[in-house]
Amino acid sequence: MELLDAMKARRSIRKFKSDPIPESLITQLIESARLAPSGSNIQPTRFVVIKSDEARRQLGQATPLPFVSQAPVVIACCVSTESFGGLGTRMRELMEAGAFTDTPLEKMDTESYAKRNPMDQATAEAYLRLNAAIAIDHITLRAIDLGLGTCWVMMFDQEKVKQILGLGENYNVVALLPVGYPDQNPTSRPRIELSEILLKEV
Repeated sequence: MELLDAMKARRSIRKFKSDPIPESLITQLIESARLAPSGSNIQPTRFVVIKSDEARRQLGQATPLPFVSQAPVVIACCVSTESFGGLGTRMRELMEAGAFTDTPLEKMDTESYAKRNPMDQATAEAYLRLNAAIAIDHITLRAIDLGLGTCWVMMFDQEKVKQILGLGENYNVVALLPVGYPDQNPTSRPRIELSEILLKEV
């Protein structure tokens, strides 16, 4: 499927068939997220794939949306708050891969860069979530390509989900992503005109 076709076809699916999803397709979804770009290549996004009936039943107690636990698979999309600790390494990898060739960053001291201007907690959390959003969107578009449906869900109890999944304090759940074969065919959603989102050309 062409990328533009996938973008046009993507819908939030809230009703799924009970058919199981082959393990190979789940792997492809996570791989699509792994390939996503991230700021300074910190790659903070982590995933928990929830498949068992019992785990999904428990998850249903942490969200008011029944369709989440009714999907055959739910992917808990998380960020590692410890990702910033590897910033120097990630930047060095970028430099060694030639990402900064012929730019002012080519002679940058990666360790000094990693230690300068630390973010406050709110800014750091927003930064991690922004990077996770890129990876999650990769999954939603790849899912369309594989004939699957998803729905980005943020209505859940953070602490309950972390307890159910056994996640430590160094992880925060950004979204729950129910995944399955769609059992509905929603119409296209209304979008404002291009002229409304393009503020100006200067």
